[in-house]
Amino acid sequence: MTVSLQAMRVQSDGIFTRHCPARTVLDHVTSKWGVLVLAALADGTLRWGELRREVDGISEKMLAATLKTFEADGLVVRTAYPEVPPRVDYRLTPLGRDLVGAMSPLMTWVAAHAGEIVNG
Repeated sequence: MTVSLQAMRVQSDGIFTRHCPARTVLDHVTSKWGVLVLAALADGTLRWGELRREVDGISEKMLAATLKTFEADGLVVRTAYPEVPPRVDYRLTPLGRDLVGAMSPLMTWVAAHAGEIVNG
C-alpha cells in the first residue's frame, strides 16, 4: 500500500499532527547518527568496534544510545557472547532491513548532491 505525503497531511492522525507516533520514529531514524548507524549495518552484522570505525566521529556514548534506541524500536538486534574478551554483534532485524531499503534512495540522492548543496 502506497500512501502519498498529501494523503498523510489530510489525515487527522497523520505525521503532521503533534502527537503522531511517527514523529518519534522519524526522530530516531533521521537523527545525524541514526541514519549513519543504520546505513553501516545495511551490509550485515558488525561488532561494536567495527561499527564505531565505520561511523567515523561518533562517540561511544552516542553509539550506545543510538543502538539502544534502535534495539528498543525493533530495528537492531544485539547479540552478546559470553567470551573473554566480551564480544557483541549488532545486526538489522527484518524491520530494520525494510527501513534501510526505503532509506537507500534518499542516501543515494544525498551522496550525489551533497557537494553542490554544501558548496552552493
